[in-house]
Amino acid sequence: MRDVTARRLDLAGTRTFAEPGAGPARRRALAEFGFGWLQDLWSEAWAGRRHEGVALAAVGSLARGDGGPLSDYDLVLLHHPRGLSTTAVGAFADRLWYPIWDAGVSLDHSVRTVADCRAVASEDLSAAVGLLDLVHVACDPDVVNAARSTVAHDWRANARTRLSEVHESVRARHTRQGDLAHLVEPDLKEARGGLRDMSILRALTSAWLTDRPHGEVDAAYEHLLDVRDAIHVVSGRGRERLTREDQDACAALLGYRDADDLLTDVSRSGRVIAYAADGTLRRALQSQRARSLRIGPRRPQLAPLGYGLYRHDGEAVLGSSASVSTDALLPLRAALVAARNVVPLSPATLKNLAAQAPPIPEPWPEIARDLFADLLATGPALVAVWEGLDLAGIVELWLPEWSAVRSRPQRSPVHRHTVDRHLVETVVAARGMVRSVARPDLLVLAALYHDIGKVAGALDHSVAGAQITDRALHRLGYPDEDRAVVVRLVREHLTLVDLATRRDPSDPATIAALSEAVDGSVETLDLLRALTEADASAAGPTAWSDWRAGLVDRLYRACRASLESSHVTPVPAEPSAQGTLPEGVLERLANGEPHVTVVSLGGVHRVDVVDRDRVGLFADTAGLLAAHGFAVRSAIVRTVEGVAANEWWVESPGGEVPSVELMARDLVRVSRGDRTPLGRLQRRKAAVVRSPTSGSPGQSRAMVASSASATATVIEVRADDRPGLLQDIGITLARASLSVRSAHIATYAGQTLDTFYVTEYAGEPLAPARAAQAVAMIIDTCDGV
Repeated sequence: MRDVTARRLDLAGTRTFAEPGAGPARRRALAEFGFGWLQDLWSEAWAGRRHEGVALAAVGSLARGDGGPLSDYDLVLLHHPRGLSTTAVGAFADRLWYPIWDAGVSLDHSVRTVADCRAVASEDLSAAVGLLDLVHVACDPDVVNAARSTVAHDWRANARTRLSEVHESVRARHTRQGDLAHLVEPDLKEARGGLRDMSILRALTSAWLTDRPHGEVDAAYEHLLDVRDAIHVVSGRGRERLTREDQDACAALLGYRDADDLLTDVSRSGRVIAYAADGTLRRALQSQRARSLRIGPRRPQLAPLGYGLYRHDGEAVLGSSASVSTDALLPLRAALVAARNVVPLSPATLKNLAAQAPPIPEPWPEIARDLFADLLATGPALVAVWEGLDLAGIVELWLPEWSAVRSRPQRSPVHRHTVDRHLVETVVAARGMVRSVARPDLLVLAALYHDIGKVAGALDHSVAGAQITDRALHRLGYPDEDRAVVVRLVREHLTLVDLATRRDPSDPATIAALSEAVDGSVETLDLLRALTEADASAAGPTAWSDWRAGLVDRLYRACRASLESSHVTPVPAEPSAQGTLPEGVLERLANGEPHVTVVSLGGVHRVDVVDRDRVGLFADTAGLLAAHGFAVRSAIVRTVEGVAANEWWVESPGGEVPSVELMARDLVRVSRGDRTPLGRLQRRKAAVVRSPTSGSPGQSRAMVASSASATATVIEVRADDRPGLLQDIGITLARASLSVRSAHIATYAGQTLDTFYVTEYAGEPLAPARAAQAVAMIIDTCDGV
């Protein structure tokens, strides 16, 4: 009997272990052997008795035919309650189980009637899921069929009530076991994205609540089974955890170059299964809610999100009017819309975007770079959206260098994620620091690339990463000055923390070294400080302690003070009137008609508005643009001798082109007190979905830039961009009885960086008390107080 284990290991076929198709064939052979051996044991133990009403059945991996060389046997002895006595069944069970134990095979066993199976399944979720796989092994198949059909019927009938239990059980297990994709010693069965999640996928499908994805998911499952089989062979034990001491041997057995390559593929398989499990469970829950709320036939509920996308059943889907095959920027726009509305892109939408959208022309146009920065600045919702894009192959189309770090393990105990996930988590962490820097777009870009050099063979990942980043940003079309800053940040991303923890922060040589690392730039120093904290906090709790933060801040403040003593921080210059007004404009203004022109350039539109200056003109123009569905990217507002000549750069999520006639007519209407044209904006504000607060940059900021102007008070504002924000700020300034003489409006990575030159109505700068009041009112407005 001890030869059984040896026979099972022989069937593993170590010589052909890594050959294509060897895994499924190996597991079929193991299942056939297991069933044959158990049938022989049954025949010996049963010794010619009548077959009716008693049967041996299997559940688990043996039942599914995907057991490993040393997997447990999960067996159920089924019997009819009016057949053998309880004593007789118990005695027979002993004759059956003991030879299995004597053979050294791990056994999970039970003795039940059909009614017992039904009762256990109704009380124990894991038992219910397991009994869905029940198959006949020996003796009376009718008993097995009765048990299986009864459990399956109850599972379907009670699916609605048990689905929340399934959801909570899965979430609790994932919390306990961690994410397979990011563990250095993953449990291939219980971790998120592991083999157990495939059982949940099958169970949800059996409940007729939803279908599950196949293809890549099935291939990922087979790969994890192959690794599980290798663990059994290498360790000589039937376990599912890929421990460090077994990784090299498993990698060699499976034909990998080294253990890191093995872990990379394990991570990829785990990600595929986890993403499929999350989506399938989400759709099942949505199906449950829809059934419980539906009265009569169900019709699709589509809520517009912009750019031709709609919210449907908790996912972002493409509408019939979306120009997938002609709009190279649609994948960027779709990802941005999904992340901002905290919904994932549906699998079908991702597939269509990956297959049909044309490549973005290189170098990327400015609108593409702006959309990319906005996507990176969406906060925690970015993680799920990016995962979908990556698994669909879209990220690699944008960033070919991403493939070298995808799912790459990190051996350092400080890190809790693979390289690619750490980069995304650093971007999310950087989102909370965007208001401490002058260029949030460069901060999130540096966060995305800071560890891109952690590729096979790189001796110094900072240096390698800087070289990769330089090539990537050149391909993406970033201006030389911006590219140089990001490349420097990637190369020096460890410099601040290394100097702070290994050198004396007060030593002039330490300060000089840090100053050299940031090229003597205060703005670059601010970016490096934010990147340092984002990197460390994303790595894990041990990487960013209060002690480490204190040392970093001490050196940062000392270096900043040194740089500020020799530099003057620039303030955006006040826009000046240039050129002359087109012919006939003054006559139209005298008749109360504004002059509006629109020029469309590569997906963005320049809207020029010339009108007589009045209180609230800035707020009204910004409000109308938002009401018409346009997002302001930048603006230059200026007023000269009672005439406002304003330049607005906008994009249209809905695809519309600004209408000259409609804008001019609405400006006249609102100037006469008719607020009807702004009604759509109020509905848009009410529909805005706020992302989770985790990763939020905190309270909005407004400050007076002293000495920036001798003739006006200059107020700088930094806040989360949202529909109607500029209108709200304009209304606030008007309520404060202030005149906006000029303004410089800019949006970087979802953050407004606006500079307003304001005066009293008489034209003089604000007194200190009035300036403080205006600042407080603006902050309250931005924060929605």
